[in-house]
Amino acid sequence: MTKPCLVIMAAGMGSRFGGPKQTTPVDDQGHFILHYSLFDAYRAGFRKVVFIVKPGMEQQFAEAIGPKVAEQFEICFAPQALDALPEGYAVPEGRVKPWGTAHAVLCAKDYVDGPFVVINADDYYGVEAFKVLYDFLAVERPEREYAMVGFRLRNTVTEFGSVARGVCEERDGKLVGVTERTHIEKRGNDAAYTEDGEHFTELSGDTVVSMNFWGFSQLYMRELERRFPAFLDKALVENPLKGEYFVPGVVNAQLEEGTAEITVLKTNDAWHGVTYPQDLPDVVAALKALREQGLYPEEF
Repeated sequence: MTKPCLVIMAAGMGSRFGGPKQTTPVDDQGHFILHYSLFDAYRAGFRKVVFIVKPGMEQQFAEAIGPKVAEQFEICFAPQALDALPEGYAVPEGRVKPWGTAHAVLCAKDYVDGPFVVINADDYYGVEAFKVLYDFLAVERPEREYAMVGFRLRNTVTEFGSVARGVCEERDGKLVGVTERTHIEKRGNDAAYTEDGEHFTELSGDTVVSMNFWGFSQLYMRELERRFPAFLDKALVENPLKGEYFVPGVVNAQLEEGTAEITVLKTNDAWHGVTYPQDLPDVVAALKALREQGLYPEEF
């Protein structure tokens, strides 16, 4: 069977951070969070990486991540173009926002020919996450069997503002559904979310959340393509400038129809990411501690 490849979403704007999060150094050697993910991915077994980038940024991105990455991996660049739409559809006047994570993954369709993992470029997931998901996908299994790595909510929130997380419902190790909560705030070891900015609902810190660390077969790519026109038909009427096609939305649709089964793989590793500029020193300190523990060499 084809070995699993890694698809990395790197076309985001980083609006809350205020800059290009994907290429912000997090140590004295100039590594990005992405370099840590690639190091973890390599030792888990990945040898092919597809970077989803803004159109025209391929060369600049390759130069930013450096030649060592190209020496270790087979690399492809998949541009997430705003006008990459099905025949008969056009970009609404005034639209500049990308079409969302599901559209980003769909833009990588021509570069992926087997099972694949999807991650964000600017999230640190930890050593264990890459290993458990690679091992899951490396075993031949029915196309309808997907997987995701679930993180404990308390390991994914910030002291400096709200975050958006996919709150997971699971049963007997299988995903039942994902609900996107766009405003979650830390509450000690726990958290709370709000829909209206005033009324909050408590969430346990042990709640499993999705951090966009998914493992899919080619069936999922076909589902993305099949469902995209229906999404556009609705979004172009209801929210033409900001409507987004999300990875969990298609996952939920398949779960409801019974066309997919998703194993939830757990990790107790702490997620690290820079949602706000104030998060950066904590991320730098956390990665330094991991290097001091011997999980990463100083140079890689």
